[in-house]
Parts: sequence; C-alpha cells; structure tokens
Amino acid sequence: MNLKFNITLITFFICFFSFPLFAQQTLNFEWERTSRQDTLRGMLTPLRTNYDVTYYHLDIKINPSKKSINGYNRINFKVVTPFNKMQIDLFPNMKVNKILFEDGTVCSYTREYGAVFITLPKKLEKGSNHYIDFYYSGKPQIANRPPWDGGFTWKTDKQGNPWVVVTCQGTGASLWWPNKDHQSDEPDSMLLSITVPKGLENISNGKLRKIEKLPKGWSKYNWFISSPINNYNVTINVGKFSHFSDTYIHKDGQELSLDYYVMPENLEKAKKQFKEVKKMLTAFEYYFGKYPFYKDGYKLIEAPHNGMEHQGAIAYGNHYWLGYVGRTSSAVGLKFDFIIIHESAHEWWGNNVTSNDVADMWVHESFGAYAEALYVEYYWGHDEALKYINGKKQNIRNNKPIIGPFNVNKEGSGDMYNKGQLVLNTLRSIIDNDSLWFSILRGIQKKYYHKTIDGVDIFNYINKKTGNDYNYFFEQYFRKTSVPELNIIVTKKGKETSLRYKWKTEVNDFKMPVKITTAKDKYEFIYPTTSWKISIIKSFDPVDFKIAEDLFYIKTKIFQQYIDPKSSIPIK
Repeated sequence: MNLKFNITLITFFICFFSFPLFAQQTLNFEWERTSRQDTLRGMLTPLRTNYDVTYYHLDIKINPSKKSINGYNRINFKVVTPFNKMQIDLFPNMKVNKILFEDGTVCSYTREYGAVFITLPKKLEKGSNHYIDFYYSGKPQIANRPPWDGGFTWKTDKQGNPWVVVTCQGTGASLWWPNKDHQSDEPDSMLLSITVPKGLENISNGKLRKIEKLPKGWSKYNWFISSPINNYNVTINVGKFSHFSDTYIHKDGQELSLDYYVMPENLEKAKKQFKEVKKMLTAFEYYFGKYPFYKDGYKLIEAPHNGMEHQGAIAYGNHYWLGYVGRTSSAVGLKFDFIIIHESAHEWWGNNVTSNDVADMWVHESFGAYAEALYVEYYWGHDEALKYINGKKQNIRNNKPIIGPFNVNKEGSGDMYNKGQLVLNTLRSIIDNDSLWFSILRGIQKKYYHKTIDGVDIFNYINKKTGNDYNYFFEQYFRKTSVPELNIIVTKKGKETSLRYKWKTEVNDFKMPVKITTAKDKYEFIYPTTSWKISIIKSFDPVDFKIAEDLFYIKTKIFQQYIDPKSSIPIK
C-alpha cells in the first residue's frame, strides 16, 4: 500500500505546472499526441485518489481451449476522502458481469475506454475499510510480440500441452484483471486463486498455500503474496513443468527458497544454468542490500518469450544461452546469462522500489541495466565492467528524453536501458567516492523499501547524501536528449601547455567535472562550465592528452596546436 498522491489539489498542480515543462522540451515527439484514453489510464483523478487499495483476491478460471478467463477480483480498500463513486480499470474487450458491494448490493457502473466508473450504494466515510467483488469474463488480448507487447501468450509445449503466460508491463494489468491500474498504488498483500484444466498446473507469485481439486479434473492453485506488489508484476504460468529447488542462506542466517519450473526436456540444462542465481544474489545483496522478498521466495519459470521481472516469479526465456539470447555488445557479456541477471535486478529496482508514474520507468530500467555492469564488476573486476558499460554506446539513439511525459501512461525513451547505465556510471565517476556511491544505492533500497516513489525522490536523495547539487546533471541527462560535448583546445608553447575548455550543452549551468590527463597517464579532474576556462600545465605534450571517456558519457571536440616559443603569439 503506497498511495503517493491522495490530495486532488496536489495532482492538479503536478499536471498543470510540471508536465508543460516537459511538453515544451519534447513537442515534436510522438508521445505528446495523447488522448482521453491515455489520461484515464495515467492520471490520478479524484475517482482514484479517494481510495487506497489494501488487498486483492483474484479468483479466476483459465480455459486454454477457448483462450478465455472468467471469475472475480475482491478489491479491499481504505477510504482516503469520502466518496460513493470510484474508478476501477478493465480493458473494454473484457465483459463486466456484475459488481457487488460488501453487503451484496449490486453496484451500477458506466464505462469509458478502459475505465469502469462504479457507483456505490452509499457514501463511504474517511478512514473506513470496505471491499467490492468485481465479476468479469472474456478473451484477453493476445500479445503479438511478448514481452514488449502486452497480452496473453497461448502456446503449446513440445508434447502438445497448453503453455499459457501473460505479460502486461506498460500495456496494463487491466488487460486481464480488474484493478486500479496505476503504479502508485500497491496492495499490502494479495491472493491469487487460479483454476486450470486437468493435467496442468499454475505457477504464480508468492507461496503456494494449497491446491484444491475440483470437478472434472480441474485444479485451483492458491498463491499468497505477503509483500506489496505492483499490478503489472502479478502473473500466471500455466503448463506442465518439471520442478527443482534449492536454498540460499543470507549471512544473517535467513533462508530464501529458490524454486525453478522448466519444460521437462530442459531440466538438466536448467540445473546447470540456474546455478548462476546464487551468484547473482551474492553480488546484488552486496551492492543493494538484502533480497527484498525473503518471505515470498524466488522463482525462475521458463516462458515462451524472452523474460519479464514478475516479482518473485521471474519469467525466463533465454534458451539457456549466455548473453541476451546468445549475443552481446561486449565479450564479457557472454560470461553470464543476461535474463537471469537483468530481470533479477528488478527485484530491487522496480519491484522493491517502484516508480509512481511510468514516465519514471528509468528508475527500474537504468538501475536494472547498471546492475548488470555491477555483476560483471563483482566477479571480473572494474575494468571488465567498464568494457561492458561502454559497449552499450553503439545502441543509444538520443532521440527522446529518458523521462517521459507524466499523467498519460507514457514511458520515456528506450535509451533508459543503455544510456541510463552509462549515465549512472558517469554519476559514480563524478562523485568519485565508491564507499559513498554504494551507500547511496543501498540507502535508496532501505529508505524506499516496498514503496512507490517519483524519480525526483532519487535525485533529491543523491543531492542530500553527497552534499552537492547535481540537478544540472539530472536535467541534462534525463530530461534532454543531447550528450554533453566537451570542447577543449590544447596549446603548447615552449615548456608551457594551456588547456582551454568548456561544455556545450542544453543546460546553461552545466558544470560537470571530468577527468583528463595533466601528465602522461596521470588523470585529474577539471571543472568546465559553459564558459571558457583556462589551465596552464608545465612540460606536457599535447599528444599525451586524453579524456577519461570510459568513465564519462560525453562527446569531445579536441583541437591541438603548437606555437613557436620565439613568436609573440600568447599562450591562452
């Protein structure tokens, strides 16, 4: 439970003042063409801020032969401001069968796009707790390109058995179950009761409470999630799996259950490949702190798509190859299974600490991508990590800001992965204090444990912990598109060498320090601004001049010149 915005006035000011700033910067981008439908999904209107979800019990039957689902969701909530009308979300292709208030009264409702506006039988008082039962049915949309395209995947395994999964990040969990489909409100806990046909099983998030045997061979799998969970992370995996398990023990002695569900023909491959999970946990607990969901356990579940970070039930589809489906942009990337590492990083960045608005999905993906490099650093060293990070430069487009437009359910640029990783490495380099840097990463996880936050909360936390104002940095790298360009003129006259330098950026007060050579192979900081500065260096040959471009994501323009010491041309 984390209802970030519970005052309508706050929502209004955020929309009215903050969003136009970004809109002015990105007017030509496609994401600016938003609609009423986008607003209904993305904005926290009074019909959403008036209640706070505390618990979901989703009880549905999945029929692979008909590609359909039916059942209900019990939605428990606490009243934030008195109301008798609320918004719940469900895609328009899904049928609303009936909505019952807790006393059994049938609620009236209207629909607009994916929003269902429910009128309750009475006005509810502030602070009171209630629930509704939302009955529904239908054929959820099919994912054409999972996991990037949201929907159900109805496949069969090699033996012809149904193999059914769902992916819905970005598209919305309301494509398959009714909920408040906004990242800012997570339930404290959740029960998933999934009924499947004879011979099949369902694997979901959390711990398996019981399996109920039903008529005609159907079975109901009841999975309980004891931690807050975001809607897009709720998942089902229906099929015939082989299962094996293991245990990871934290240094404090607490045990974490590790469960693996794979296609039977891949069992031996999985037993070998999934040994990397314990290595991942060791590295990420070192950098980010304790795994956030010990009570609910950790699972890897084979899926017919590449992968997804479903909380505690990660979908795995990397074919038991190294790299990302067998390829990578640097040699060191073939030393580990990308899906295990990247998707597991989201247990900290995305599942534990979650962005309120999808505009701030960089909190999930930039840190998730950076975690890959830290995994490399933990096992193969900092130099290899830098090779891994800088190998991502070739994939960056710089066509849109990393932060997207707020209140319309729109993500920022896909550069949030590769560019985001490079930007975080740059930030680490300018802070230039690894002890402080890693305390910041662990501190974010601790301060915002099981919470939803805004990206600006991360910015403010970093400023506070470092004692520096890095807002110029965040503005340029996250809200602008161009890469800072360092213009530098290296001039040698006799025994003196001068450096003239300045930044060329979209942000006027950009003042990022950067490391350069001040002697052969000796790197020191200079402090350029957007105005020319000059430094004098004794006995330094311009051919030895270098910029530590592996530590900083920047562009450079270097001009070298030599002046006859007998001339009257001044060195400057």
